[in-house]
Amino acid sequence: MKRVAASLIAATAMAGCANAPMATAQTPPPGNWQLPPQSTIQPETTITLNGRGTVDHAPDIAMITLGVSVEAETASTAMSQQTTKMNGVFTAVKAAGVADRDMQTSNLSLNPVYDYPQNQKARLRGYNASNQITIKVRDLKNLGKTLDAVVKGGGNTINGVSFSIDKPESFQNDARIAAIKDAAAKAELYANAVGYKVKRIVTVSEQDYYPQPVPMMARMMNQDAAAEATPVAGGEVSLIQNVNVTFELTK
Repeated sequence: MKRVAASLIAATAMAGCANAPMATAQTPPPGNWQLPPQSTIQPETTITLNGRGTVDHAPDIAMITLGVSVEAETASTAMSQQTTKMNGVFTAVKAAGVADRDMQTSNLSLNPVYDYPQNQKARLRGYNASNQITIKVRDLKNLGKTLDAVVKGGGNTINGVSFSIDKPESFQNDARIAAIKDAAAKAELYANAVGYKVKRIVTVSEQDYYPQPVPMMARMMNQDAAAEATPVAGGEVSLIQNVNVTFELTK
C-alpha cells in the first residue's frame, strides 16, 4: 500500500507541474512595444557662402613706368645715347620730388633691329637700347608736372599710370565688415527660400586682402607742348576683401 500511495503522490505532483504556467518570455502584442528613446540631436544643415566687401577710396600714390628707347646704327651708339637721355630722366624725376627709394629700374635691354625686304634675307638696320624705371609719385598734385618733366628731361616712353593706396591695410576692417555682411545677407536669402532660418556662424575664413589699382594710360607730350601740366584724374581705388563663411540653418 505504501508503494501505491507514493506512486499516486508522484503522479499528482507531475500533473500539477504540467498545469502550472511556464516562466517564459512573452512577446507583447504590437500595440504595446516599447522602443528606446530617439536622440533629439539632429544633423547640422549648413551652407557655405562667399562674401565680398568693397571699399572705394581716393588713391594717394601713383605708379608710373617710364624711360627712353633709342635706335642707332651700332650697339655702342645706342647704349651711349640712351645713357645720356636716361641721366636727364633721373635728374628730372628727382627735381620733381621723387625720392631715390621710390625709383627702381624695371627694364634694361639692347636688341638688334632688322628690316625684312620682300623676297630677301633679313637685313640688320641697327640696335635698339631701352631703359625703363618705375617710380612712385606720392604727391598726386604734382603728377602731371612730373610726367611733363620726364619728357623734357629726355624720356620718350610712358607705358602707363596706375593709382593705388600706399597703406591699404588701414581700410581692411571696413572691407571685412562689408564682406561678412554680404555673406550673411546671402545666407538669409537662401534660408528663407526653403523655409529655414540662419542659426549661427560655424566657420569664417578670409582670403587675401588687396587693393584694385586703377590703370590710366598717359599720352606723351611733345617738347613744344603748352606750358600747362598734363591733366590726370585719379578717381577712386576699390579695396576688396573676400571671406568664406559657413552658416548653420534650422527650421
